[in-house]
Amino acid sequence: MRRRYFSKDPVEVGKLVRLIAKAVDMFIVLLLSIFFFPLGIVLSMVYISLADSLQNGQSVGKRLMGLAVISLEDGSPCSKRQSFVRNLPISIPLAIAVIPFIGWIFSCMVGALFLGLETYLLCMLDSGHRLGDVMADTSVTAGAGSSGAVAKPADWLPGGPAPI
Repeated sequence: MRRRYFSKDPVEVGKLVRLIAKAVDMFIVLLLSIFFFPLGIVLSMVYISLADSLQNGQSVGKRLMGLAVISLEDGSPCSKRQSFVRNLPISIPLAIAVIPFIGWIFSCMVGALFLGLETYLLCMLDSGHRLGDVMADTSVTAGAGSSGAVAKPADWLPGGPAPI
């Protein structure tokens, strides 16, 4: 019996897993924003701004999906500054949503534009980086596992690439 999979390409699977992880984080933002409005929007902005610097580069969604955000500078887990810059395309529309009615409409329009651009770049770039990754010089890798440390690629180790 032949099994049919959604995709056999590991790059496509990786991109789909990243989208699911971001959807989990956006669901948390939505819950905070709705149930604790207007303070919930501020809480959402704080969460999304710092999310990728939590738990060794893992937001709640990334932790569930086994992913982690690392700095491309040295391979360390994403810092608070990088997480803030990385998530600006999401936190800017959230900041606009603090204004009742007209802010909500404008926030939805700007948010849809940014999320569409981010999704487009994630799917179309060979590297799989989204706008936030490019701005913050970060990348998403397979998760930290049980130890909590993200393994650095061989070319980040002292002495250059590891011999094959």
